[in-house]
Amino acid sequence: MDLDAPLTSLKGIGPKQAERLARLGLEHAHDLLLHLPLRFEDRTRLTPLARLRPGTAALFEGTVESTEIAHGRRRMLLVRLEDGGARVVLRFFHFGTAQQRSFAAGVRVRCFGEIRGLPGGLECVHPEYRILRGPPPPLESALTPVYPAAEGISQRLLRDLVGAALPEAQRLQDVLPELQKEGLPTLAEALRGLHQPAAPDAEAALLEPGSGNGRSAALTRLALEELCAHQLALMLNAGSRPQGRAPALKPGGSLWPRLLEDLPFTMTGAQERAIAEIRADLAREVPMNRLLQGDVGSGKTLVAVAAALTAIESGYQVAFMAPTELLARQHARNLAAWLDPLGIGLAWLGGRQRKSERETLLQGLAAGEQDLAVGTHALFQESVAFARLGLAIIDEQHRFGVHQRMALRDKGSGPVPHQLIMTATPIPRTLAMSLYADLDQSVLDERPPGRTPVKTALISSERRDEVIERIRVACGEGVQAYWVCPLVEESDVLEAEAAESTAERLHAALPHLRIERVHGRMKGNDRDAVMDAFRRGEIDLLVATTVIEVGVDVPNASLMIIENAERMGLSQLHQLRGRVGRGRRASACVLLYRPPLGEVARERLEAMRRTDNGFEIAEVDLKIRGPGEMLGTRQTGDRAYRVADWARDRDLMDAATRLAQQVLPDRQRTQTLIRRWLGSAVHYGSVG
Repeated sequence: MDLDAPLTSLKGIGPKQAERLARLGLEHAHDLLLHLPLRFEDRTRLTPLARLRPGTAALFEGTVESTEIAHGRRRMLLVRLEDGGARVVLRFFHFGTAQQRSFAAGVRVRCFGEIRGLPGGLECVHPEYRILRGPPPPLESALTPVYPAAEGISQRLLRDLVGAALPEAQRLQDVLPELQKEGLPTLAEALRGLHQPAAPDAEAALLEPGSGNGRSAALTRLALEELCAHQLALMLNAGSRPQGRAPALKPGGSLWPRLLEDLPFTMTGAQERAIAEIRADLAREVPMNRLLQGDVGSGKTLVAVAAALTAIESGYQVAFMAPTELLARQHARNLAAWLDPLGIGLAWLGGRQRKSERETLLQGLAAGEQDLAVGTHALFQESVAFARLGLAIIDEQHRFGVHQRMALRDKGSGPVPHQLIMTATPIPRTLAMSLYADLDQSVLDERPPGRTPVKTALISSERRDEVIERIRVACGEGVQAYWVCPLVEESDVLEAEAAESTAERLHAALPHLRIERVHGRMKGNDRDAVMDAFRRGEIDLLVATTVIEVGVDVPNASLMIIENAERMGLSQLHQLRGRVGRGRRASACVLLYRPPLGEVARERLEAMRRTDNGFEIAEVDLKIRGPGEMLGTRQTGDRAYRVADWARDRDLMDAATRLAQQVLPDRQRTQTLIRRWLGSAVHYGSVG
C-alpha cells in the first residue's frame, strides 16, 4: 500500500465511499494510521443471557423463540432470543423480508451489541449478528477496535482498511528522533501498540472514555507529535501576520446606534469591553486575529454584529461561518431580525441549495452586491469569492481547526480580512494561551440581565418513571422540554436508532403530548422543519441526540432531561444545559445516570450540579478526564485533534512548544509534520 496514495486507489473505494471517508478526515492511506480506535470491544468470550446487564456491550448467543413485526410510530422487527430460561429482544428498525425469514424459530444466533433495559426485560437495538448453521465459529483471539465512524462507513470497512495500512507503518518517516531519547517508542511502534494492543491492558483502556488520567508511552508519543505539529502551524501563522495588510475599518455611521435603540435589554459591561477591543483591532491595518470567549448565552452574537456593522459601514463584506447547518441557520435568523430593519440583507450559503439559487448568491458575493454571507464550511469552498471581504467571523472555532479558518481568511481578493473567532466553550486562560498562541483574546464573563440559573438535579435511571411524570406535569403547564438521548460514539446510525426507540417509549408513556425526534441521520430539511415546529411551540417534547448541543434557541423550552449523562464530557453537558434557561421561566436540567457511578463520572456530575458557570466548569474539566475532548466535540472527523486530548494532555503543552521551537528552522521536518497532522491542503507561511 502506498501511504501517500488517495483512498480511491484502494480496491472497493469508489468516489461515494471516498467522500464519506473524507468526512472523517481520511483522504490518503497514511490518514488511516492516525485514525485511532475510540475503544476496544471484548469478543473473546460469550456472556450468558442471564448475565447480560443494561449499559454494557456483550457477545451473546440464543435460540430464536419468536419474531414479530410491531407497528408503533415506526415499523420494526422484534426477535426474541432464549437461552437457559433467560431472554433478550433484538429490535431492528431497518430490515428486509430475507432478514426476517432468516430468524426462523429454533435458529441459533450469535450477537454483539449494547444491552438496554426495558420494563420486564432486556433489548438490543440493531446488534451485529450471525446465524449459526453447523458448529459455532471460534471466538475472537484479540480485542476488536471500534473506530470513529460516519454514515455509510461500517466498522468492518474501517477495520479492513486500517488492517491493510498497519503493516506499512514502518514506512512513515519518523521525523522526531528526539522523542526516542526520552524513552518513547518510535512512530511505527506507537501506532501498532494503539491499533492492536496485545491484551485488555492499559493501552486499550486509555482509549476508553472516562478511563482515568493515565497515558501510555505510545499515546504520549503520538500526542506530543500532533501537539508539536499544531504549535508549528500556530507559530508560522503568528509569524506571518504582520506581512499582510488589512483594511482599516472604523465605526462612525448610524447603524449601530439605531440597533442599540431597538434592543429590549442593556448590554453588559463585558460586551461593551469586548466591542471596544475589537473595534480597536479593526481600525488598524494589521489583520485582527481575536478569540471571543463567552459562556452559553453571554451575548457573543451581538458583539459579532457590532463588528460586522463596522465592516459594512466601511464598505466591506462580512463572512459569518458556523460548523453545522442547524447553527448557521439559527445565526441567519437572529442576524436577519437585527439587520433587516437596518436595510442590510444577508446571503445564506448552505449545503442544500438549488444550483440556480446558489449561482445567483455566488455572483452577488463576487460582485460585492451582498454585504453579509452566513453559512457552513461551504463558505470556504473554491467556488466562493468575495469582492471586498473585510471581516470573517467563525463560530465554535474548535469544530473547524486552524487550517480551515486560514482558508476562509484567504477568500479576500484584496487586503487580508480581519478574523473574529468565537467559542461558547470557556477555556482556562493558561490553556488558551497554549492552544491559541496566534490569537488575541476577549472574554465575556458576565451573565446578561434577566437570565436565571438553571437548576440541575442528578437522578438515577431507576427513577425514570418519576422523571416522565415530571415531564407530563410541566408540559401540561405549557412548558416545552428536551429529552437528550445517550451518546453512541461509534455510529450515527445507532445514535439515530436510540432517538427513535426512546421516542417510541415516551409516546407510549405520554400519549397526550406532542412528541417529535431530531437526529443527525435525518435529512436537513426534515430536521429544520422539526426544529421550526418546536420553536413555534407546536411540539411539547423534543427527543434529540446531541445535534442540539450548540446554537438552538427556544426560550419556552425550560426543562431538559439528559439520559446516560455519565457518558458525556463536562463541556458537552454544559453546552446541552445551555439550551434551557433562555427565557424568563425558571428552568431545570435533569441528569439521568445509570448506577453505580464511577469516581470520575460522579465528580463530573457533581460539578454540573454545583455550578452553571462555564469558566468554573472548564477548570474542573482540566482536572479530571472526561469522555472525548475537553471542548465536548465527538471523536469523529470534525475534531480539531486526532489523538491529543486537551484535558488529558495539558501537561504536554510546554514540551510540545519547546519541541516545535527546535523543529521550526528545519523546513522539511516542519512541512512533514504539518501535512501529516493537519492535511495536505494547509498553507502556512513558507510551508506549502
